[in-house]
Amino acid sequence: MANAASGMAVNDDCKLKFLELKAKRTYRFIIFKIDEKQKEVIVEKVGEPSLSYEEFSASLPTDECRYAVYDFDFVTEENCQKSKIFFIAWSPDSSRVRSKMLYASSKDRFKRELDGIQVELQATDPTEMGLDVFRSRAN
Repeated sequence: MANAASGMAVNDDCKLKFLELKAKRTYRFIIFKIDEKQKEVIVEKVGEPSLSYEEFSASLPTDECRYAVYDFDFVTEENCQKSKIFFIAWSPDSSRVRSKMLYASSKDRFKRELDGIQVELQATDPTEMGLDVFRSRAN
């Protein structure tokens, strides 16, 4: 169950909530955190479908690492309504080095548990995951 490299398990709730976002669009975003005591990735917060990108962005701590999934709606050049599921590895410069290493070493395994991610972003500050970045990566 746990990965030898990082020793992080993935709480079943993470997969369950992700499936709800993917299949039913129950959430706009999900923020995950590593519970170091339990040695597992858990769901920290879910955002309702009506919440904006700004509310998602504000939900990420300024000095702690997180993983996040965001369901991004956009309109293509052919005027088609589409959405893509983004995986964000949030690792602000001000977070602890140990935390950054833990999140970096656990990321790939955690991401594999979430089947259906279409775009991945690494971000160390909000400008690296702004709406313009989402738009350019979505097309």
